[in-house]
Amino acid sequence: MRLANKVAAITGAGSGMGKAMAEMFSAEGAKVVCADISGKQNDVAAAIGSAAAAVHADVSEPADVQNMVSAAEEKFGRLDILVNNAGMNIRKPVENLALAEWRQVIDVNLTSAFLASRACYPVMKKQRGGKIINIGSMMSIFGASFAPAYAASKGGMVQLTKAMAAGWAADNIQVNAVLPGWIDTELTQRARQQIEGLHESVERRTPAKRWGVEQDMAGVAVFLASPASDFVTGAAITVDGGYSIQG
Repeated sequence: MRLANKVAAITGAGSGMGKAMAEMFSAEGAKVVCADISGKQNDVAAAIGSAAAAVHADVSEPADVQNMVSAAEEKFGRLDILVNNAGMNIRKPVENLALAEWRQVIDVNLTSAFLASRACYPVMKKQRGGKIINIGSMMSIFGASFAPAYAASKGGMVQLTKAMAAGWAADNIQVNAVLPGWIDTELTQRARQQIEGLHESVERRTPAKRWGVEQDMAGVAVFLASPASDFVTGAAITVDGGYSIQG
């Protein structure tokens, strides 16, 4: 029960990695606020039970993000952990990407983390500690012609992580990023439909010779949310089966 007596807010908790993290955090003793725009967060919270709350949130909207923080305080009395997990992708090269599409991806993937972290900071400072976990991507490291906005947002996530880690260390708030590789989620299942040969290419390049599963991400998140990581801040940890170490 590494997260006993802790309260966590997770964005994008309705499915995929967010759902897996909500479930594992709960199994480790945390109370969980499941935030999502899809409505699926209601099912996730209901399955967890009384130790969870569901919040409808468009994470690019400051009022919705503040409502998530307020819900944690009102229902559970505190907020110890924030996971900025909500994300989306529009797969188009730069020359075909509309400005509105660029802004949508940046707002959902990166601006949301700024808004949620800023909203959580006063609570965590008052409590004299907290954990913020930002979900990046291997595209925080690599470029991709078919996903320029997504890659830019995830590269920005790492730099935002470092800035907040440096700024808030004196408040005992640790801020770290997790960079998942090819994890089998709804998002990557769509990618396999759109990009011919992707599945085989990923397995061929990955030393572990498999795609990741959602629980691979959740375990790292539990470590970063727990006291075991109290002297870890500003890090960007890859969870990719060795994909990024290949030349």
